[in-house]
Amino acid sequence: MAKTRRDWKTEAKRLKKKLAKLRNRLAGALPAAPATAAPAVSPLAPAAFPDLPAIAGVAFATAAAGVRYAGRNDVMLARLAPGTALAGVFTRSATRSAAVLDCQAKLKGSPASEAGAAIVVNSGNANAFTGAAGAASVAAVAGATAKALGLPAERVLTSSTGVIGEPLPHDRITAAIAGLVAGLDPAGIAGAARAIMTTDTFPKGATAEIEGEGGPIRIAGIVKGSGMIAPDMATMLAYVFTDAAIAPKALQKMLDRQVATSFNAITVDSDTSTSDTVIVAATGQGPAAPIADLRGKTAKAFEAALGAVMRDLAQQVVRDGEGATKFVEIRVTGAADAADAHRVAMAVANSPLVKTAIAGEDANWGRIVMAVGKSGGRADRDRLSIRFGDILVAENGQRAAGYSEDDVSAYMKREDLLIGVDLGIGRAARSVWTCDLTHGYIEINADYRS
Repeated sequence: MAKTRRDWKTEAKRLKKKLAKLRNRLAGALPAAPATAAPAVSPLAPAAFPDLPAIAGVAFATAAAGVRYAGRNDVMLARLAPGTALAGVFTRSATRSAAVLDCQAKLKGSPASEAGAAIVVNSGNANAFTGAAGAASVAAVAGATAKALGLPAERVLTSSTGVIGEPLPHDRITAAIAGLVAGLDPAGIAGAARAIMTTDTFPKGATAEIEGEGGPIRIAGIVKGSGMIAPDMATMLAYVFTDAAIAPKALQKMLDRQVATSFNAITVDSDTSTSDTVIVAATGQGPAAPIADLRGKTAKAFEAALGAVMRDLAQQVVRDGEGATKFVEIRVTGAADAADAHRVAMAVANSPLVKTAIAGEDANWGRIVMAVGKSGGRADRDRLSIRFGDILVAENGQRAAGYSEDDVSAYMKREDLLIGVDLGIGRAARSVWTCDLTHGYIEINADYRS
């Protein structure tokens, strides 16, 4: 008997289910997702990775542990000399990861140690929202590293970045520890910058040097971050190393001050991660005399250099914003106080309407007015002025005299943009950095777990 149309539909459904089961069975047999083609490098990326100096007292190694993807280095180890001072700032998320909680506990009180220290970072899995198993994974990685390097486990800090809610296959990391220790190299920081990347399209680094008392003080830092970027801190892991000799409490004070105008002054998509971490390690192995007086000339120069490195790294994160084609500074002046300036700047920087207008190179300054008004910061319509670059577009509560749509439209075609907002109320100012919001952002995040 010939099959009816209904029979053919039933057979097609049966074959479709069978094919799906076969695909699932094959996927389950794979230990890790296959390597994928590297994403196209952001058009806002620097020309090349900077030439970072070796920092006395620090050595790096990387390994391909297969935490999530096969065929790429995804674990980084940094070994730090005995006596290294450590400082850290972390996400304030209520759902922060097991690694963040562990680091916060270990750095509480910023104890110095003659035993040295280590930092272990994996990409591909955030080890967040993983319950007691997450804490056990942190303990396993820290314990294996401590044993291999002859350190107390309290001096091993770990970080994880990647997918949230999946158990960390920490056995793949611990199996790589021996090889990491054997491969430690003082010149390995560039490889470390690549190993901690997730959706990043380029590795990120920055450096600075000042003259201390008795010799130079060098600073070198790396960061990863591309999406889930917003203050407190961002889905970003940052590690800054220096050969300066400075007490942990003094280092922590400097880090706390500088983070406000660097990592806490950027946003890509207004989403705060569970894993945000910034760690600064001062080995004390350089030739310069210890920094003892925080009011002294050397201390001020060192903090300024540290802040410059942090801002450089933070801005590179924005330049690698997922799908970004524009790098944008929002500069607010004339605010009642610094908090208001920051509040207004972030309202503009986080507005989807502002960010999509920038992506479309649309000179829609009315959206800036909207964002200022909704910010919660003190503002007066009739004192407000707005500039795109040097072009005045609005003042005194209305469109500026002589405003030219053509001039502003031409300016919007640039890759680097400055949007200036003067509130006309006080003297406080603040800059934050953001990027546009494009269809590329949707594509990256729609496929992130695929």
